[in-house]
Amino acid sequence: MRVSGVNIPNEKRVLVALTYVYGIGSTTAKKILEQAQVPLTTRTKDLTQDQEDKIRNLVEKGHKTEGDLRREVSSNIKRLKDIKSYRGTRHAKRLPSRGQRTKTNSRTTRGNKRNVATSGKKPTAQKT
Repeated sequence: MRVSGVNIPNEKRVLVALTYVYGIGSTTAKKILEQAQVPLTTRTKDLTQDQEDKIRNLVEKGHKTEGDLRREVSSNIKRLKDIKSYRGTRHAKRLPSRGQRTKTNSRTTRGNKRNVATSGKKPTAQKT
């Protein structure tokens, strides 16, 4: 089954499989399935053609997903960079932009630099 240009896995429950689409989390997937009147425990391979069409229509009509959402998010970040806001400069420097501390933590953004600084005395040169 394809939704918004994404292949959805057949062996998983529909609730989990819908989260493979960018922009749909577990809460949104649950709401979509309730609107389509599909049981939450149904596997993707067990869906009827009618149920697939209902789910596909609900996702594509009512939710911004995949390319459109990615484009919107990147344009929002670009706008923040262009107006040189604080958040925009943090994005440009690839640092956390939501107030997290950076003295410790934030290793994913700053890189793993734990092994750079060593503590204690440096060993003196040995005589040969």
